[in-house]
Amino acid sequence: MVSTMQEFVSYIIKNLVDSPDDVAINFYEGEKSSIFEIRVADADVAKLVGRQGRTIKALRSIAATVAARLGRKVRLEIIQS
Repeated sequence: MVSTMQEFVSYIIKNLVDSPDDVAINFYEGEKSSIFEIRVADADVAKLVGRQGRTIKALRSIAATVAARLGRKVRLEIIQS
Protein backbone atom coordinates (compact mmCIF):
# COMPACT_ATOMS: atom_id res chain seq x y z
CA MET A 1 0.00 0.00 0.00
CA VAL A 2 2.85 2.40 0.75
CA SER A 3 4.32 2.01 -2.73
CA THR A 4 0.90 2.83 -4.16
CA MET A 5 0.85 6.03 -2.13
CA GLN A 6 4.36 6.88 -3.29
CA GLU A 7 3.34 6.37 -6.93
CA PHE A 8 0.23 8.48 -6.36
CA VAL A 9 2.19 11.42 -4.92
CA SER A 10 4.80 11.12 -7.67
CA TYR A 11 2.12 11.08 -10.38
CA ILE A 12 0.43 14.24 -9.09
CA ILE A 13 3.67 16.17 -8.66
CA LYS A 14 5.07 15.18 -12.06
CA ASN A 15 1.90 16.44 -13.72
CA LEU A 16 2.11 19.81 -11.92
CA VAL A 17 5.66 20.80 -12.86
CA ASP A 18 7.28 21.79 -16.16
CA SER A 19 10.28 19.47 -15.70
CA PRO A 20 8.92 16.09 -14.58
CA ASP A 21 12.30 14.43 -15.21
CA ASP A 22 13.82 16.57 -12.44
CA VAL A 23 11.35 15.36 -9.80
CA ALA A 24 12.94 13.21 -7.10
CA ILE A 25 10.95 11.84 -4.20
CA ASN A 26 12.63 10.21 -1.22
CA PHE A 27 10.40 8.18 1.05
CA TYR A 28 11.08 7.49 4.71
CA GLU A 29 8.83 5.19 6.67
CA GLY A 30 8.41 5.07 10.43
CA GLU A 31 6.16 2.95 12.62
CA LYS A 32 3.02 5.03 12.21
CA SER A 33 4.06 7.82 9.90
CA SER A 34 5.79 8.45 6.58
CA ILE A 35 7.76 11.37 5.18
CA PHE A 36 8.01 12.30 1.52
CA GLU A 37 10.93 14.57 0.64
CA ILE A 38 10.21 16.19 -2.70
CA ARG A 39 12.91 17.75 -4.88
CA VAL A 40 11.99 19.62 -8.04
CA ALA A 41 13.82 22.01 -10.36
CA ASP A 42 14.28 25.49 -8.90
CA ALA A 43 11.92 26.95 -11.49
CA ASP A 44 9.17 24.49 -10.46
CA VAL A 45 9.18 25.16 -6.72
CA ALA A 46 6.76 28.07 -7.13
CA LYS A 47 4.38 25.88 -9.16
CA LEU A 48 4.44 23.20 -6.49
CA VAL A 49 3.80 25.65 -3.67
CA GLY A 50 1.19 27.71 -5.51
CA ARG A 51 -0.23 31.06 -4.57
CA GLN A 52 -0.17 31.53 -0.81
CA GLY A 53 0.73 27.83 -0.49
CA ARG A 54 -2.62 26.61 -1.76
CA THR A 55 -1.28 23.88 -4.05
CA ILE A 56 1.03 22.26 -1.49
CA LYS A 57 -1.68 22.58 1.14
CA ALA A 58 -4.10 20.71 -1.14
CA LEU A 59 -1.49 18.03 -1.85
CA ARG A 60 -0.87 17.59 1.86
CA SER A 61 -4.61 17.27 2.50
CA ILE A 62 -4.99 14.62 -0.19
CA ALA A 63 -1.98 12.68 1.07
CA ALA A 64 -3.23 12.90 4.67
CA THR A 65 -6.64 11.57 3.64
CA VAL A 66 -5.12 8.61 1.78
CA ALA A 67 -2.74 7.89 4.67
CA ALA A 68 -5.59 8.05 7.21
CA ARG A 69 -7.38 5.29 5.32
CA LEU A 70 -4.23 3.20 5.76
CA GLY A 71 -4.03 4.09 9.46
CA ARG A 72 -0.92 6.20 9.04
CA LYS A 73 0.20 9.81 9.08
CA VAL A 74 2.12 11.42 6.26
CA ARG A 75 4.20 14.55 5.80
CA LEU A 76 5.21 16.15 2.51
CA GLU A 77 8.33 18.30 2.57
CA ILE A 78 9.78 20.33 -0.28
CA ILE A 79 13.57 20.22 -0.21
CA GLN A 80 15.36 23.07 -1.96
CA SER A 81 18.90 22.54 -3.14
